[in-house]
This record gives sequence, C-alpha cells and structure tokens, in this order.
Amino acid sequence: MIYIDDMQPRKSLPKTAIPRIYFIDQEIAAEKYPNAPSLANKYETSISSINRDIAYMRDMLGAPIEWDFFKKGFFYSEKTFRLPAAYATADDLLALGMAKNLMDLYRNTPIHEAALNLLESISTPLKTEKKNDWFKDRIVIPKTASASVEKNTWDTIVNSLRENRVINFLYKGTEKQSVRKVQPYQLLFDQSAWYLFAHDEDRGEMRMFALSRMTDVSLTDKKFIIPRGFDYRSLEGTSYFGIFYGIKTYKFNIKITGDSRWITERIWAEDQKIKKIDDGIEFSFTSNQINKVLDFILSLTPRAKPLAPKILIDKWEDAIKEAAKLTG
Repeated sequence: MIYIDDMQPRKSLPKTAIPRIYFIDQEIAAEKYPNAPSLANKYETSISSINRDIAYMRDMLGAPIEWDFFKKGFFYSEKTFRLPAAYATADDLLALGMAKNLMDLYRNTPIHEAALNLLESISTPLKTEKKNDWFKDRIVIPKTASASVEKNTWDTIVNSLRENRVINFLYKGTEKQSVRKVQPYQLLFDQSAWYLFAHDEDRGEMRMFALSRMTDVSLTDKKFIIPRGFDYRSLEGTSYFGIFYGIKTYKFNIKITGDSRWITERIWAEDQKIKKIDDGIEFSFTSNQINKVLDFILSLTPRAKPLAPKILIDKWEDAIKEAAKLTG
C-alpha cells in the first residue's frame, strides 16, 4: 500500500518522530516524489509510521501534500513550502539564530533585507519562547565598516548574472568617472564590500569593480558566453589574503616580532611555513596577491618586515617613506 489517505493523524507528535518528519519534508521538497515504502526503507522505519507522519504533516501542520498518480509519489502543491523552524532541534535553532546575526555583515546591501526576511519567516514560531534567543547577548557579531550598494545596482547585476547579459554603468575611478560596458562573470564579497568580476568589452580584459562605485547601471539585450570552466577562485592562487590577485606568483618571507599568536592560529596559504625565532617568527608562503600581502605587512607596522622577494621589499620601503613624510 502506498498511502492510507483516511488514516487518523497523530494527536501529538512524539519527539522521536520530529527528525523523521523533517526527513520526509526534505525528500518531498527536493521533488523526489517519494512514497511511503521508499521513505520507510530509507529511514528504516515502518510504512505505518510514515503514513501517520504524512497525515500529521498534512492535517496538523498544513503541509500541502498531494499525490502524483503518474510518478507514484508525494509532492508539495506549493513549491516553496517547508516545515516551520518550531519543529527543528535545539542545535538547528541555535544555528538559525546565529545566521540571522551574521546577516548584519551584509546590512548595507539589498541581500540583507531579503535574506533576513526569509530567516525571520522561518523562525517566527520561536518568538514566544524566550529561551530560544538566549544567545543574542552572549554570541555577538561585532559590526564592521561596510560599503553600501544601491538596490537598482544589485538587482540589475543579479539579473545580468542570471541571464548572461551585458550591462552599462558609470564607474567612479581614482581620477574621474567613466562609462563601462562589461560582461558580468561573478559577484565577490571581501571585507564587508561587494565586487563584480567582469570582462570589460572596451578594454578587452578582466576587471574588478566595487559595487559601491557603480551608478546608473542598466541591462542591455546583448548576450555573452562565459568561458568554459571559468572561476575566479582558480585565479587567486593558493593564498587567502582577499579577492585581488596578480599575474606573477612569488615566494614571500616575512619577519614578525612580538606576539604572533593570531597569525600562527590562521591559515594564510596552502604552503605556509612558520619558523620560531628569538624575537618572533619568520613567515613564508607563495602567493600572487602581492599588493594584499603588502597591506598585511603594513597593518603590522612596526612589527613586520619583508625579507623576500625584492619587489615586496621595494614596495614596503616606498610605503614607509611616504608614511614618514606625513609625520614631518
């Protein structure tokens, strides 16, 4: 028997049934068109238990479960339906609440409102239970400086990514504002700011654009094709200093004095090596992100000094000289 439609639903849901209810919800929402025997086999339970669960979901939780006679399985007549978070585990609720806090990192971009509204709709059933938000004042995501993005800019870029369409916009550079026509490849997020990695049609090369500097963004009818297998992540090499990269890869060696625990506790590159010395550490790795590595060293001034390569030493010395002029 596939499903007993007139089976009386559970009057209450035992705790042992909660994980199974969510399993059924996931299988149906994934459009796998499961039936009672297949669900019972996957979850290693009885068909009668599955039938009671489905009846409970349909009649007590309002799940729009229907039967497809051709595919011989269940489906949701409302595609976006999912069970409310009130039936999740304690760990799930904690993760959900922390995710809402993390959304504050995106507060100046349109994605913040949309994502927060979605999380809010999922967690609405929890609001009457104060014990579920105990972490709000104990697990804190500090605010960081961020760059705001206009809603039209965000929406137009997202549409261009979805449809592979060229966009036009005005871009505020270091000296003047210029008209750009680009093929948007990927949106990147780095240090609380959004960037567009795109092929500039007029310049014939890949460029990085800060969304906060883009205005009058418009979608054209012109389509483009992204090169097969293209991915920004294949360009940034084996180090993790942010989204900006260079053409050449260097072997870096940096001396850092004083307390370096926060550096040694992190992974900065796949091949990083840290050697302890009398007054600190020597930190070596390979990277093509030379300007980001320079920013990293300057942020540690006066405790950090580049030892190699020469191009980094020269850039660092120039930056230190320029900084010294400000003290005069």
